[in-house]
Amino acid sequence: MPQLDEFEIRMLDILQRDGRKPVSELAQEIGLSTTPCARRFEALQETGIIKGFAAVLSRRAVGLTVEVFIQVRLVSHSDGSPESFIAAVQRMDEVSSCWTMTGNHDFLLHVMVPSVDDLNAFVMHRLMRLPGVRDVHTQLVLQNIKGPGHVPLSHLRR
Repeated sequence: MPQLDEFEIRMLDILQRDGRKPVSELAQEIGLSTTPCARRFEALQETGIIKGFAAVLSRRAVGLTVEVFIQVRLVSHSDGSPESFIAAVQRMDEVSSCWTMTGNHDFLLHVMVPSVDDLNAFVMHRLMRLPGVRDVHTQLVLQNIKGPGHVPLSHLRR
């Protein structure tokens, strides 16, 4: 675990809420002058703690009204199926996130599509036809209560 001081923890917390905040304002909020704040900011990027910055888009505003989580189970793990599946999923624009999982399923996909018809086409004609896919379990998101969220930082203050 990285050793971060209170300035860096506060900096990360602020940047998660507003990644476009100028270093001069960031420095003022955390109680440092601009130069040391800029050095710390650059160090956090170089170490990979800050991975990058991106715009947060509204899926509904761009026409993606259906959001689902899909659990996928493969037939086998010893025939190259996992690698093949991962490569295929990385090429699917509808899949915003993919995780390997413990339990009854091997993968969890976060998928966004314009309509239920598009979801049906994605699951039946693309996902289920991938080599090695045994079964899928789809869960429709009714309402997003919280997220995508920030990375919790309170454990760094212990």
